[in-house]
Amino acid sequence: MRRLVSTLVVSLMVGMLLVACGDNTATPPAPAATTAAATSAAAATTAAAAGTTATNATTAAGTATTAAPVTTTAPAASATTAAARQNLTLTLIASQGWIKEPEQALAKKFEEQTGIHIDYQIIPADQYFNVLKTKLNSGQGPDIFGGQTGAGQLVGDYNVEKNAVDLSGEEWVKREDPISVNETTVNGKVYGQTIWDTKGGTFVVNYNKAIFQQLGITVPKNYAEFKAAGQKILAAGITPIYEPVADGWHHVLWFPHQGPRFEELTPGLKDSLNANKTKFADNKDMQTALSQLQEMYTIGFFGSNALSDTGDQTEAKLSSGKFAMNLNTMNEPAAVEKAFPNMKADTFGYFPMPLADNQFVAIQPGGPSKFVYSGSKNVAAAKQYLAFLAQPDNLQFLLDSEPTFSYLNFSGVKDKFNTEQKNFFTAYPKTGTVYQASVTYLNAQWFDMGKDMVAMFSGSMQPLDVLKKIDSRRATSAKTANDPAWK
Repeated sequence: MRRLVSTLVVSLMVGMLLVACGDNTATPPAPAATTAAATSAAAATTAAAAGTTATNATTAAGTATTAAPVTTTAPAASATTAAARQNLTLTLIASQGWIKEPEQALAKKFEEQTGIHIDYQIIPADQYFNVLKTKLNSGQGPDIFGGQTGAGQLVGDYNVEKNAVDLSGEEWVKREDPISVNETTVNGKVYGQTIWDTKGGTFVVNYNKAIFQQLGITVPKNYAEFKAAGQKILAAGITPIYEPVADGWHHVLWFPHQGPRFEELTPGLKDSLNANKTKFADNKDMQTALSQLQEMYTIGFFGSNALSDTGDQTEAKLSSGKFAMNLNTMNEPAAVEKAFPNMKADTFGYFPMPLADNQFVAIQPGGPSKFVYSGSKNVAAAKQYLAFLAQPDNLQFLLDSEPTFSYLNFSGVKDKFNTEQKNFFTAYPKTGTVYQASVTYLNAQWFDMGKDMVAMFSGSMQPLDVLKKIDSRRATSAKTANDPAWK
C-alpha cells in the first residue's frame, strides 16, 4: 500500500513539473480575424498627424488590394515578454483621432499580461493643446501624453527637457525610422515614441478617376490646370472638392503642406524663418498660395456647405459620386471602401496639392507621438507600455488591423502599399518636409490659422492679413520661449 501511495505521489509531482514547464513555452502571436467598420475618426487622426500632421500624417487603383480588416483581438501575449503583474492604472491623454482601435485592443492585451490598465482620455482636437499645456504648466501631467513632433513643439510647446523622460536607451529606438526619431530628439536625447504611417499618411489630393475620365480631365500639373479642371467639374453639376471646414483644422492643410514648394522657390527660407531673418508676410509665394486657396472657395470648389461640413462625413460624401476630390491621406480610399463596399478603393487616384504650382510630395516625418511625463509616479510602467507597443508582432498587428495605415515607421514591419500608391511615389519623386514640422512656432497655432482662413474665405481678411497674424503669433511664442533669435 505504501509503494502504491509513493508511486502516486511521484507521478503527481512529475505531472506538475511538466505543466509548469509548459507554461513557460512562448507561443507565436495569432491575431484574430473579427472585423469592425473603419471609424471616420480617421479623418481627425490624419488631421492631427498632419498638423498632424497631426501629421503628421500623414490616403488606390488597378490591381490595388483593399486594406486588411480591422481586428479587435490583439496578438496573444508571449511568455517571453511577460512581466510581473502589477495593479495600477496609467493615464494617457491624446487628441481625438490619435489613438486607433487596434491600439486599444493591444492595451487590453497589455493589461491581461501585466495587470497595468491604460486609461485613455481623448480630448477634442481643437481643445487638446490648451488642456495639455494647462496640465504640464500646473505640474499635474498624465503618465503619458500625446504630442506632435518637431523642434517648435518639443521645445516651445511641451518643454520636453523638463516635462518628459529621456527614452534614448529604450531598445525600440534602434528600430524606429531615424527620420522619425530625429523629430522627437532635443540636444541628442530622444523624448518621444512615434508609431505612425509617415508615408501612406501623406496628404495628397484624392480624385475620382471615373469622374475625371468621364469629363475628359487629365491630372493637373499646376494651379491653372487644377482651376480649369475644377471649373469643368462644377459645370457638370458635381462639387469639385469635399472640404470639411467646420472641423477647424482640415482646410489649414492646404497651406503649410506647400512648404517644400516654398523652399524650392526660395532656398533656405525655412532656416531664415527659424532665425527670424524673414517673415511669412514677406514671401510673395505664400501670398500666392493663400490667394489661390481663397479663389477656390470663392469660385465654389468646396460647395455651398463647406463651412458646416465635417470630416466624419468624408467617406459618405466620396462614395456618393457627388464630389470629385478630397484632400486626404493615401489611405482614405481604403477607408471609403471599408465603409461603403460598393465604392472600390481603386476608384481613386492621387496627385500633389497644386497651389503655387507645387509638384512636391509633402512628407510629415513625425506625427502623433507619446511622451512619458517626468512627474509621473509610474515611469517604469509607462516605459513598459511603450516597449510593448513597439514589439514587432504588435506593430504588425496594428498595421494589418488599421485600414487607414499602409506603412509603419519601424524596421521589420511589412507594408501594405498597393499598386496605385507605389505608382504615385514613382510619378512624384520630389519630396520635402511639411512646414509645420520644420518651421518653429507654426504647428501650435494650427487652429488659429484655421479661424483666420475662414475669415479670409468670407472676405473679412485677406491673404496678407493671415500671414501677418501668423508672424505675430510666432513672435509671441518665441518670446515666451526666450528664443534668442527674437531678442
